[in-house]
Amino acid sequence: MTDNKTHVYLMPGMAANSSIFEGIKLPSSQFVAHTLDWFVPEKGMSISDYAEKMCEKIEEPNPVLLGVSFGGMLVQEMAKIIPTRKVIVVSSVKSKHELPKRMIFAKYTKVHKLLPTGLVNNVELLAKYAFGETVTKRLHLYEKYLSIRDKYYIDWSIDQIVNWDQEVPEEHIVHIQGERDAVFPIANIKDCIPVKNGTHTMIIHRARWFNEHLPTIILK
Repeated sequence: MTDNKTHVYLMPGMAANSSIFEGIKLPSSQFVAHTLDWFVPEKGMSISDYAEKMCEKIEEPNPVLLGVSFGGMLVQEMAKIIPTRKVIVVSSVKSKHELPKRMIFAKYTKVHKLLPTGLVNNVELLAKYAFGETVTKRLHLYEKYLSIRDKYYIDWSIDQIVNWDQEVPEEHIVHIQGERDAVFPIANIKDCIPVKNGTHTMIIHRARWFNEHLPTIILK
């Protein structure tokens, strides 16, 4: 059966599951939203190998891919493998040059390998890694959102982020960035749609903004 609806695949950020998109409501007359979830990578997998595996979950031709944070890097890698209608990255980066200095520092010093990722069941710590926020309130919410607690997956993700090697952004990527993003500061980002007061978790906390603007951004 063919329909004229636009299929949108939503990829969450590091350690987060697809419940982060529960506030996102695209008009069902025009769109079909599909959610993707992380799996634990096989040993030695690169981000492009991982993207290839994730592409197997895409069932529609020419989908729109939307990825948040590390998920934004992943959908850019996926778009090198399959044809897409549009790629939208949220709270993310489009090349290694947009990474903050502390991540570039980590790449060369390997300091990220010393992070206590064995404590991934400590949700406060995980939220600090994944969202760049110190979480004291709403901990139960973060427990719900950050359900991927596998140490190997977390180590792998941090390593892929700091070593991401994309020199030049692919053309036609739409980048939505919060003005108060603490993980990927907007000061390093070129060519984006800024969201006033948006933080790294704006896909959750500013869902109304996305519901208002995403349909136009997707169809533009």
